[in-house]
Amino acid sequence: MTAAENVCYTLINVPMDSEPPSEISLKNDLGNNCDMSAFLTLFPPPLEKGDVKLKTEALKKVIIMILNGEKLPGLLMTIIRFVLPLQDHTIKKLLLVFWEIVPKTTPDGRLLQEMILVCDAYRKDLQHPNEFIRGSTLRFLCKLKEAELLEPLMPAIRACLEHRHSYVRRNAVLAIYTIYRNFEHLIPDAPELIHDFLVNEKDASCKRNAFMMLIHADQDRALDYLSTCIDQVQTFGDILQLVIVELIYKVCHANPSERARFIRCIYNLLQSSSPAVKYEAAGTLVTLSSAPTAIKAAAQCYIDLIIKESDNNVKLIVLDRLIELKEHPSHERVLQDLVMDILRVLSTPDLEVRKKTLQLALDLVSSRNVEELVIVLKKEVIKTNNVTEHEDTDKYRQLLVRTLHSCSVRFPDMAANVIPVLMEFLSDNNEAAAADVLEFVREAIQRFDNLRPLIVEKMLEVFHAIKSVKIYRGALWILGEYCSTKEDIQSVMTEVRRSLGEIPIVESEIKKEAGELKPEEEVSVGPAQKLVTEMGTYATQSALSSSRPAKKEEDRPPLRGFLLDGDFFVAASLATTLTKIALRYVSLVQEKKKQNSFNAEAMLLMATILHLGKSSLPKKPITDDDVDRISLCLKVLSECSPLMNDIFNKECRQSLSHMLSAKLEEEKLSQKKESEKRNVTIQPDDPISFMQLTAKNEMSSKEDQFQLSLLAAMGNTQRKEAADPLASKLNKVVTQLTGFSDPVYAEAYVHVNQYDIVLDVLVVNQTSDTLQNCTLELATLGDLKLVEKPSPLTLAPHDFANIKANVKVASTENGIIFGNVVYDVSGAASDRNCVVLSDIHIDIMDYIQPASCTDAEFRQMWAEFEWENKVTVNTNIIDLNEYLQHILKSTNMKCLTPEKALSGYCGFMAANLYARSIFGEDALANVSIEKPIHLGPEAPVTGHIRIRAKSQGMALSLGDKINLSQKKTSL
Repeated sequence: MTAAENVCYTLINVPMDSEPPSEISLKNDLGNNCDMSAFLTLFPPPLEKGDVKLKTEALKKVIIMILNGEKLPGLLMTIIRFVLPLQDHTIKKLLLVFWEIVPKTTPDGRLLQEMILVCDAYRKDLQHPNEFIRGSTLRFLCKLKEAELLEPLMPAIRACLEHRHSYVRRNAVLAIYTIYRNFEHLIPDAPELIHDFLVNEKDASCKRNAFMMLIHADQDRALDYLSTCIDQVQTFGDILQLVIVELIYKVCHANPSERARFIRCIYNLLQSSSPAVKYEAAGTLVTLSSAPTAIKAAAQCYIDLIIKESDNNVKLIVLDRLIELKEHPSHERVLQDLVMDILRVLSTPDLEVRKKTLQLALDLVSSRNVEELVIVLKKEVIKTNNVTEHEDTDKYRQLLVRTLHSCSVRFPDMAANVIPVLMEFLSDNNEAAAADVLEFVREAIQRFDNLRPLIVEKMLEVFHAIKSVKIYRGALWILGEYCSTKEDIQSVMTEVRRSLGEIPIVESEIKKEAGELKPEEEVSVGPAQKLVTEMGTYATQSALSSSRPAKKEEDRPPLRGFLLDGDFFVAASLATTLTKIALRYVSLVQEKKKQNSFNAEAMLLMATILHLGKSSLPKKPITDDDVDRISLCLKVLSECSPLMNDIFNKECRQSLSHMLSAKLEEEKLSQKKESEKRNVTIQPDDPISFMQLTAKNEMSSKEDQFQLSLLAAMGNTQRKEAADPLASKLNKVVTQLTGFSDPVYAEAYVHVNQYDIVLDVLVVNQTSDTLQNCTLELATLGDLKLVEKPSPLTLAPHDFANIKANVKVASTENGIIFGNVVYDVSGAASDRNCVVLSDIHIDIMDYIQPASCTDAEFRQMWAEFEWENKVTVNTNIIDLNEYLQHILKSTNMKCLTPEKALSGYCGFMAANLYARSIFGEDALANVSIEKPIHLGPEAPVTGHIRIRAKSQGMALSLGDKINLSQKKTSL
């Protein structure tokens, strides 16, 4: 039986806090003056509302008690006599539930005599003038499993197919389908009956149900009907179109020779007005045909869905389907022609959608379409300039910069078009985007010699507008390293002077504080007054001068502002840059006077910065390291030795070249690994499958996508487990919840299914008593939530039962499920008995997945995250690399440190690890370990692992996991 055919019974869960009512009181409530029943049968009075309400409440209590294991056989006749004849709709709905759950047979398996009366009542309901009563009765009949009850009702069920109301007709089709499937002998001509009904039916929901029945009961008849109306499929309702797609898929999956017959129909359904139909049709088309036109049509359909659908979850799901298409080597070229269409998805404001779209476009870009891609991305970058209406704008700009960076590296011809646009963002307030631009510019200026003049010119243009000290340092380094002409070097010096302001800095700042204004700024608005400054001199202050200092602070040149804020690291960078350009200027200009003049100007700037650092004006004094660096640069300029010239102007650039080549090599290696994964390798001895020679049963060896989707939606993995013996239930670890000597033995399998946990608990009654109201009471600790309370059971002596409980997970942290089993012993007068269960610990590794991020992102997150957990290494592993691999395997984290950096042996190791949870939480770790050589070659690894996360639970849980799995278990 397939997953779609499993019967779903009605379940009602209620708290059992109060004492259950007795059978006698229920009989009185249901009977409503049973003694006068004979008289009332002859002269029935009009029913009062109170009577109906009383019977309704009593019937609810009966249903709940039967669900909890009570038998209540004495109430059956009472309900048939006094409740069944009532015409109240609420009563009728409750009776449907009651007849579904009540035992209908004697212990020896024969049908109860009373059920004949019930059967007659339902025959009348099937002929009732009210369509709701007819329809709900038909739905109830789908759940009956007794052929003797159904047999007398068959003529009435058939008659319902011709009812005027569609609600009755569609439920009649469902009833006929389930009866035909379970008891074919009751209605052997059902497929023919439904086929004739389908031909004449006009209502979409009725046609859908009828067609669905024919698919499962008589596929040939379904195909016959489809062939008669295949040209009108586009005019059908979406619910019927979905069923038609499923039929075509199933037929073509079982018999591939039928593909040509139905592929045109699938093409037509791609134009359906329903997004669900379009999505299913596109997925079916991809599985039925690998022709470029089919793949292009399906991909175009997916792209239209992403653009038109407003739900971000839908966009992400369909994007994943496009990415799956791209993974197939033969489909990739088809998708390359659709890159510009894919980029239309960037109009979506959601960052995750944009991120996936840009990555997909970057994977598909080729020399044919890179120019168009770059034009679109440049427009998108310009759109994000000075736009702050959305909180993700800065992150989006960063994504665009990285994508353009990757395009320029892969296609160097594009760099000249990209660089001028991106360099405008060096003056951006968002430091992350500006840092990405700077990294790109640094790589471009090193790799592309022909672009150096353009980059230097553009850098000098935006230099004065840079607002971030970190970006300013990087820009200084690039200018100092790559300015090679006399004019450019002079321009750098001019820009530095402009950015530094008036020198000497200390004297000019003291003058400003004293209020000595420049002549053009002296605007006297009120009577002037004389003040004595700290130096003992007189200063004149106007009425407006009190508001001037704040304005002047705002108007400070950028470099001067950084220095007065106490950031002297930029001063050390400036000193290095000035030394480089001064040494280069000396080699370019032959006139001694100009050489000395330029050197003197550079040394003056360094000296005035040193003077400022030692004064009390900056917010923080200069550090000794920065003083040493600036002093060294002063000494180098005063001596101008050839050795220093080589170190400053050659060795620095070689270091950058080595770093970039190592990075490029690493990227190529990862791309090669990725392409090896994607390439379909066929072994020399693999069999070749010829479609014409393949047996029909072999054709269906491929998984049925509809069945797999249904299983995934139900959280059921039976098929997968059957295919993989290691994944079967027997190989899962069972958690013992109680002891073998406890009156109730319990054990559980813990199934983790993405965002929820299913506990499959086996409960065994080990006593000789009947346990009533046996209830599994659970509670959770951590970010877990129990979805529903398991229903109470009645366990016979030495009987057992399986109870399932669902627990929702909201975040990645260690969770504990604990509780007890409570029960009443049948016939005992004592209080309820209780057995305490062992705790179930939830492993967070089911929610953590390896992920990648850049070094800059790692550092940024490391600085931002407030929770740190430091774990001391305590292991029996003696090799550094082996320990690192063991930690990676235990924690599902990915090592961000390149293999090249970890290769070799030097006695210590440092590595950065990163992972993301399925809830979008980041986890960072830094492994710092060493091998204590002085303790001998067999000494275990020592050191620390520092974990950082945004939430405390994540940091603590990951630390606990590392602590538990540090030691390698011996096999």
